[in-house]
Amino acid sequence: MKRLLAVACVALTQTALAQTCPEKNILYWQAFPPGGESDISAHHQQLVLRKKCPGIETIIQYKPGVGGAVMWNQMNMLPADGLNVVGIILPHIVLAPFEGQVQYKTEDITPTYWFHYTPDALVVLESSPFKTFQDFVKAAKADPGKITLGGSGINSANHAAHERLDADFGIKTLYVPYKGTGDMTIAVAGGHINGAMGYSAFAINNKGKMRALAVAMEKRHPLLPDTPTFKELGVDWVDGAFRGIGMPKSTPPALRKRMSDLWAALNDDPEMKELAARNGFELVNVGVDQMDDFMAERIKVYTAVAKRMGLAK
Repeated sequence: MKRLLAVACVALTQTALAQTCPEKNILYWQAFPPGGESDISAHHQQLVLRKKCPGIETIIQYKPGVGGAVMWNQMNMLPADGLNVVGIILPHIVLAPFEGQVQYKTEDITPTYWFHYTPDALVVLESSPFKTFQDFVKAAKADPGKITLGGSGINSANHAAHERLDADFGIKTLYVPYKGTGDMTIAVAGGHINGAMGYSAFAINNKGKMRALAVAMEKRHPLLPDTPTFKELGVDWVDGAFRGIGMPKSTPPALRKRMSDLWAALNDDPEMKELAARNGFELVNVGVDQMDDFMAERIKVYTAVAKRMGLAK
């Protein structure tokens, strides 16, 4: 009887998953170049999706530029067939429209699932003369405007974190925007800039080559045990970026729900959990059923950030 029940449970699980899996290949559009956190997470998802839905492929496509705006300007032009999904990021999709230099508005983006979070982190080369955060601040105060810090895009999480870094610690550094983390990594590694206002995942994936000086977390990251939090340094700073998927606005609700359920199954997979932990990604689970409340709260938070950056009144 136990054996029969076990077989029945497996059959039910397989049936539920089959209902979640699309009937054709998924086109997974990326708004940033290869090599960054969005690309790394997309390849993780591609790997686990192949196991969960062996009858289809997840085809990753790239349309980078203007801090993600090139792709996000066009996402509602994609077929609303339930097979086109687009990588999206908070706070980017809230901050960028405030400046008025992008064609989309926040309400034009239709989030389907937020799957992980990466805390802000100040990162320098392992060979940098800045061995501690205190070294960095001392040098920045001694020569205002000389230290250059890279980041992914304008009016992005990295840009907002850079502005906060300068304001909270009374320093002046120069922000240098790149198309994505992949391009920024090359610039930091080559010594073209002094460091980066990036994410904990950036530091972890470049461990041994780069060193995090501070992270915006409640507690120290287990993979960066020697890196203090900004809270330890005297500033109540716990922030970062959320990554998720969106779909064209005209996509039928049932198809959006199917993709939301599929991404929830991905995040629940042991292999995905292991990949995320190893690469410094904090898994979160916000599907279509919780989306309205979540977005209302985040828009309120990021509107305050936009005011601090001088983007909104």
